[in-house]
Order: sequence, then structure tokens, then C-alpha cells
Amino acid sequence: MKMTRRNFLVTTAGAMAWGMRPAMAGTIGIGGPAFGSTWRAALPDADKSGAVRKLVTSVVAEINQAMSPYLAKSELSQFNRTDTLDWQNCSAPLATVADHALEMSKFTQGAFDPTIGPLVNRFGFGPIHGGRARPQDLSVSAEALRKAAPGLTLDLCGIAKGYALDRIIDSLPSVGVDTALFELGGEVRTLGRHPDARPWQVGIERPDAAPGLMAHIVAPGPMALATSGTGWQNVRLEQGGISHLIDPRTSRPVDAMPASVSVLADTAMRADGLATALMVMGMERGAAFAETHLIPALFVRLDNGGSHEIMTGGFEDYVSA
Repeated sequence: MKMTRRNFLVTTAGAMAWGMRPAMAGTIGIGGPAFGSTWRAALPDADKSGAVRKLVTSVVAEINQAMSPYLAKSELSQFNRTDTLDWQNCSAPLATVADHALEMSKFTQGAFDPTIGPLVNRFGFGPIHGGRARPQDLSVSAEALRKAAPGLTLDLCGIAKGYALDRIIDSLPSVGVDTALFELGGEVRTLGRHPDARPWQVGIERPDAAPGLMAHIVAPGPMALATSGTGWQNVRLEQGGISHLIDPRTSRPVDAMPASVSVLADTAMRADGLATALMVMGMERGAAFAETHLIPALFVRLDNGGSHEIMTGGFEDYVSA
């Protein structure tokens, strides 16, 4: 499943160190490809690395088969191609993520829209074709989906990766791992504490920074961290650019000026969706929304006058440097 519309500006403190030395002190680093991006993990020792790799491979394969818009035979692709208005059976994971996408759409007043795939495709991002529809045209049950408009399509790339990370973290104890730092395509979650008993730490890059240059170090604890931005992934048009993030309210790309939003939430799926929605809302409106709803978030905007940051919902409580 290629999931390249999001801009991933988060790197783990552990992962940064892997390129410079075999591993962080007291940990080993492993990783591999996933969803058109990569996954990386810092583990206490190498004994469980094989089991963790097998777990990741299994979860990624399952999510791809259920939700990839790039696989013609995935459940989501087959649902998108059909015009029937009857209930269509689907796997529990697909129903779970689709239901969460609808909840996120309502909560963010449409800033997150899982039916926006065809519009995204018009601007050169994503493979989904179809008619313009609305989230309210989709119904979800425990193991089935139904569309009220024949042209409705689903695009779950904004949260499917977060769901996969949640599944991996929740399953680590079953393979004997009770402490780890895990990053999947830029989404980060931790389990337990670092082997030296300190909290795991995560570095957040500035949208315009060279890789490895951190603006803040965050200790997320049990929270998931996701970052969305417009700094890197856009289509260049002469001196301007078109962002990969589309505002459902205007049907236009959001401002392609380098900017980012980092969000902490209780699950990676929720953090993933909120980061996209807050980025679409824009700095002022998004920060006001996050503050009202007590969402820990870091907003960064860069302009000719330099960088401007806003922290909401107690995000500063998680910042260690």
C-alpha cells in the first residue's frame, strides 16, 4: 500500500542514531519497508527481532489487503469499483477504520474527509477515481459497508497506517516484547520505557530542516505522535507548488508553504487523522480547534519572517528539549 500523500516529518531519536552507530545504548535497531515507506523499531535486544519482523509483515499484509487503494484486489478497491447500494461484506479491520474515519469527519466538521480520493487524484496524488460524494453517503456496520451514492469511494490512507501501528504495538507483548520504540511511515508509538529506565524520546523536525535536525524532543509516553505537513510532498509548478493535502471545504490544495502540525493522541489512528485535519484547517483555525478540544498539538509555520509556533492542549508538557 503506497501511502505517500502525507508528509512525514517525525523521526525517532533511536532511529536517527542507527545510521551513525550500530544501535542506541542498550537497544538494537531493526526496520524494513511498509506501505510505500518504512518502519523502524528500537528493541532492548536482538532475541525478539525475528518475531517482531514476522509480526510487522503479517499486519502490513493484512492492512494492505483490506485498505490499499493501490491493490486492485484489495477490499477497499473492490468496494470503490462497485455501484451497488446494497450492504457489502467486509473484514472487521476495514469496518473499524471506516467507522473511525466517519467519526473523525464529524468531529472535525469535514476537515478530514475519507471520500475525497477522486479530488485528490485530480491534483496528481493518489490512484482513486470516482464521483464526488460525501461522508454521510457511507454507512458502516460491524462487518459491512454501504454507499448511498453510486460514485462514492473510500480513501483511508490518512488513518490506515496509524491503525496498523496500533495493531503492531498492541501485539508486541504476544511475541514477548514489553518495551520498544516504533515508527511506521512517520507515526510513532512507544511501549514501556527505555531499557535504562528513562522515557523513550522522539525528535520532531522543522518542516524546512535537513534530515536529522530536530526542533523539539518529545517524550510521548503512552500517547501516539503523528505529524502532517506541506513542506516536502507537493507538485512543483514553476515557482509555486500544489500541496498533497486537499481542503474538502474548498476542493483546493492547502497552502504549499512549508508548515507542519504534530499531534499527540491515545491511538496512532486518531493522531493520524487529527494531524491531517488540523493541517487542513490552517494554523489559526486549527490551533483554536485543538485548544477548544484539549488536543495536544504543535503547529509550525515558516515565512519570510522566520518560524512561528503554537502549542495547544498541554503539548508543552511532553517537550523535554
